[in-house]
Amino acid sequence: MNSELAHISVGKEEEILAIAQNTIQAEAEAVQNLKNLLDQGFVDSVNIILNAKGRVIISGIGKSANIAQKMVATMNSTGTSAIFMHAADAIHGDLGIIRPEDVVICISKSGNTPEIKVLIPLIKNLGNPVIALVGNTDSYLADQADSVINSFVEREACPNNLAPTSSTTAQLVMGDALAVCLLHLKGFSDVDFARFHPGGSLGKKLYMTVGDIYKVNPVPQVSESDSVRKVIMEISGKRLGATVVLNKNGELLGIITDGDIRRMLEKYEDFSHLKASDLMSLNPKSVQPDDLAVKAYQLMEKNKITQLIVRNESGYQGMIHLHDILREGII
Repeated sequence: MNSELAHISVGKEEEILAIAQNTIQAEAEAVQNLKNLLDQGFVDSVNIILNAKGRVIISGIGKSANIAQKMVATMNSTGTSAIFMHAADAIHGDLGIIRPEDVVICISKSGNTPEIKVLIPLIKNLGNPVIALVGNTDSYLADQADSVINSFVEREACPNNLAPTSSTTAQLVMGDALAVCLLHLKGFSDVDFARFHPGGSLGKKLYMTVGDIYKVNPVPQVSESDSVRKVIMEISGKRLGATVVLNKNGELLGIITDGDIRRMLEKYEDFSHLKASDLMSLNPKSVQPDDLAVKAYQLMEKNKITQLIVRNESGYQGMIHLHDILREGII
């Protein structure tokens, strides 16, 4: 531990925890109050975006600019095309980002910052609708906007009531509320979500199938008349913890896992007379190649097993192991 930290007394630790708890409580109360601020202005803002043929340009300055960037990221991932435009940069050339069919959201706590007062007339001259996400509904920004989303907070969590804390949290939550409303009204589905998140675990849960995974694995199999030695060699050699048992026509009869081998050793002192058909479990759990990999995981978890047989109308195709799914980062 850092030598300076080692000198913190128990009382000081309690004070730190109390400050953190009070901060969280203050911000939670600010967020809770936002429900009371939802009004026709919020509804109008949603409808303006829904009816727009262009993108959503989101602008702010200072900490509000950071919130604007997060809102842009959330909207883009949930089916609403959005672009960030810094309010200060906008009046020095970035105003060219705005196209005729775009909607502009300006975020500000006070609604009276110099940059906002310069920016808003320029946007209005372009003819684009302006939505204000503002903490002061009596401000210049609120007065000039086509619709207003009220993000008022009584005070900041900062003890000096200065550092943007509760106010930026409120802006963030209102932005999420706006994005989720748009998501619902556009009918944005989990399939749509997967298209925008193909590289992450969220997307993999929605599009990666068993067929994408199992084909690189060996295909363990023994016949019903094979010896226990052959079964053990097959399970050990293929390294999937199990083997299927097929009849002479190549049809699936059952499965033998390494757990079955352990139970056999506990039950029999002499197993030289046993065959694969004596050890196998009937009606093994299985999935099809087109099934989602996350479905395979859920089936394994439900039945407390670590592998599943993969089969289709042609019969046994292979095996998928829990480690295959974990390796893909789906879970």
